[in-house]
Parts: sequence; structure tokens; C-alpha cells
Amino acid sequence: MSKVLYIKANAKPEGLSRTYKIADEFIESYKKNHPSDEVITLDLYKEGIDSLSVEDLQKLRANTEDNSDNPVMKYAYQFLEADKYVLAEPLWNLGVPAILKAYIDYICVANVTFKYTAEGPVGLCKDKKAVNITSRGGDYTSGFMAEIEMGDKYLKTILGFMGVTDYTTIAANQLDVIGQDIDGIVGKAIEEAKNLAKEF
Repeated sequence: MSKVLYIKANAKPEGLSRTYKIADEFIESYKKNHPSDEVITLDLYKEGIDSLSVEDLQKLRANTEDNSDNPVMKYAYQFLEADKYVLAEPLWNLGVPAILKAYIDYICVANVTFKYTAEGPVGLCKDKKAVNITSRGGDYTSGFMAEIEMGDKYLKTILGFMGVTDYTTIAANQLDVIGQDIDGIVGKAIEEAKNLAKEF
């Protein structure tokens, strides 16, 4: 049995978020095809994730072998214990929503999700896989626009840093471009999501 962590990072509610429309369909398809797996939903806005404070940083730096009672560490341990990750967020200002970056700061913890060695940092979340489901207003698939896209690129890099190198992206592009078939774009991404969920 695998444990799936569904990480949601969008201020819009379920009915208004095109990102969630795609990601929720992925999750439903996943559950149908993997009925024995456990899916844990982590909505960062409902969690009230905030930037790390000075006190939080001190607790992270006081990281010891037995710190299971440290509330600042709960997200890092939850992330480590999962086998698969489903991230869902829109592209905001060429990057991820700030709340998702704040969450990354909680889970990217030395000696929990990665460690330092004489040869450099090594990820401790190996043999896991991730899919990032994102929606974008423009077309960030090629050329200059692909170069300046820093959301999916950042997530792929930071998850790889923690050892998660099996990484797939499902992106719905051009959702804010006048004249585009928005329903068609979202529908195509949903079909891609459903198909991937079968083998994820």
C-alpha cells in the first residue's frame, strides 16, 4: 500500500479553481485505480501555513534524532513518510504561490528530507514520485516564455534536491488568453491527468 500526499496551494475555492478541477479528477481516478492506497489531502490555505519565524528556525536548527514532538517538524516528517506526491497550484507572477514556498521551507530540513555529506547534499526522499498539476494564464511551453517560467521549474529542482527525481508535469496553458477554448484546454488536461493516475 502506498501513501499519497495531495498538496493543494490555491487561494480559490474548489468550484472556482481550474487547477483543482484537474487535480481533483487526478485524485478520483487514482483512487479508483489504486483502492488500497491512502490519500492524504493537505490544503495549505486551510492549514494556515505561514512564513517561518525566528522561533521556528531555531526549532529546525535544533533538529535532533528524537524530535517527533517538535510541531515545526510535522510537515517534514509527513512529507518523508509519503510515497507519492501530487502538487496542485497555479502559476503566479512566474512562480509558485508564496504559501507553497513557505511550505517548502518547512519540509526541506537537513537530516530529515536531505542531508549534508562530504560530497555535498544528498536527498533522503529517494524512490518516490511526484506529479505537479498547474494552470497558467499564458503559453509557457517554449521559447522565451518557457525560460521565464519559474514555478514548475522550481518545484522540480527542489524536489530533486530532496531525492524525488521521478517527476511529471501536467500543465493547462493559455487559460487567460482571449479567444482560447478554455473548457477544451482544461478538458484535455483532465484526460491527461486521468490517464497518468492509472499508472502513477
